[in-house]
Amino acid sequence: MAQRIRTALLGFGLAGSVFHAPSLASLKEFSLDVIVTSDPRRQAAAQAAHPQAMIVGREEWDRGAHGEDIDLVIVATPPATHVPLATAALEAACAVVVDKPFALTSADGEALIALAKEHGQLLTTYQNRRWDGEYLTLQKLLAQGELGEVRRFESRLERWQPDITKEWKAQATAADGGGILFDLGTHLIDQALQLFGPVVRVYGELAARRLAELADDDVFVALEHANGVISHLWMNLNVAQMGPRMRVLGVKAAYVKESADVQESQIKSGICPGNPAYGVEPEADWGTVGRTGELVSVPTEPGNFALFYELLAAAMIEGGPVPVDPEDSVAGLRIIEQVRASEQLRNAQTQ
Repeated sequence: MAQRIRTALLGFGLAGSVFHAPSLASLKEFSLDVIVTSDPRRQAAAQAAHPQAMIVGREEWDRGAHGEDIDLVIVATPPATHVPLATAALEAACAVVVDKPFALTSADGEALIALAKEHGQLLTTYQNRRWDGEYLTLQKLLAQGELGEVRRFESRLERWQPDITKEWKAQATAADGGGILFDLGTHLIDQALQLFGPVVRVYGELAARRLAELADDDVFVALEHANGVISHLWMNLNVAQMGPRMRVLGVKAAYVKESADVQESQIKSGICPGNPAYGVEPEADWGTVGRTGELVSVPTEPGNFALFYELLAAAMIEGGPVPVDPEDSVAGLRIIEQVRASEQLRNAQTQ
């Protein structure tokens, strides 16, 4: 491998421009050599933000006209394209990062993992919410035993987005990877599994509230973990007033965090990885630990999406583990499949 990891970023929407490219640009181990997008406005934005990169359209990329030897391909395109693009990259002897959802089915995810092993290539999933500030803070509190035995984990990612602004989302059904369960739901499910382990029972509710929604935009998922913890997960794009980002109930104390991680909004405002202020949350937004009447404000751990790529560089250069085992993402996909199957059964029973 070259001294720097030569990287191609497929897609320059929100995922590519906010979550992937700024982290890559902050790390000396990577060079962002190619950005693939066919949208003229995104091409211009990519060229302005990353003038060293070659900007090509999807057809040029498919023809191999990018003219670069690439070590790493990042797939940050609409979900239905994830498996085909990752497959092509693995067969071209590249390491691959797949944004969530890793695949549209657990079977496709397993097949992609098998293909990576066959070709001897690294494969990982961009579950970047493992490096959210509130998630890292909760991990620290659990490790310190501050809450005691946890009984219930409540977690929300909510938005007020009454209009669908992205063309592919307006056209995507669940079979195409559309919907909030495949989007924010993959993060919430992954966090619950990482914190509290495998599940023995799954329950879910799916709804499409927006008139143009073809998949789901209002979802609730309940998980019973093998260790007895109950996770309640909400993801919703129809919320005029947000609920707490996290509420974690233990036998000794609870942790409540009202607001969500600051990194996405910071990057959009120009505060990117490498800036000393990046990932640092104002004291006014810190969560609390304790019992009603006896609450203590707890500093939020700095969020750090770039750590995903630091760990990936170590995996590629030094042979360390990938930052996210793709099998973890397949486990999340199996839960999504159970939620959808139970919803279909309920719908059939009411007809």
